[in-house]
Amino acid sequence: MKTILSTRYIEYPENVTVDVKARSVVVTGPRGTLKREFKHLNIDMQPIAGERKIRVDLWFGNRKQLACIRTVCAHVDNMVTGVQFGFLYKMRFVYSHFPINVTVAGQDIEIRNFMGEKRVRRVSLPEGVEAVRSADVKDELCLSGNDLALVSLAAAQVQQMTNIRHKDLRKFLDGIYVTTKTNVVIPEL
Repeated sequence: MKTILSTRYIEYPENVTVDVKARSVVVTGPRGTLKREFKHLNIDMQPIAGERKIRVDLWFGNRKQLACIRTVCAHVDNMVTGVQFGFLYKMRFVYSHFPINVTVAGQDIEIRNFMGEKRVRRVSLPEGVEAVRSADVKDELCLSGNDLALVSLAAAQVQQMTNIRHKDLRKFLDGIYVTTKTNVVIPEL
């Protein structure tokens, strides 16, 4: 059964500007600008004059299409949060015998001595994501950026680079894992 009209609203704060034109959303805030296109979805997006809101409409959608409305709203909310506060993922190195050696060289992360192997594993960071070895915490890598999708993608690529194959995963727990997901700038309540 199709729903005739489904509508959701996206609110954004004073220090953020959101421009919507032909399902292309540009969000500008104190930390920078993010742009994303939703042209693959058959939805209406328009700013409401006088209010700091965006209206997202879907006409005659089935169940799967209706789910896309909330997804689009969540993406735009994450963009608003990113240009205000940024996103920070902290990853810790876990090893039982061979210490994992991680170096950050520009936009590349190199992982050496994983499980005692000689192979060097390299992860290229997406544009807009920064990686820093933590100075105060031992064996910690911090990934930060404004775009949540890119920061979480970089964290997933680092974690998957240290997958263990052909061994019992209950025993061999070595790897680099995400421990904390937070903001770069902590929002005031």
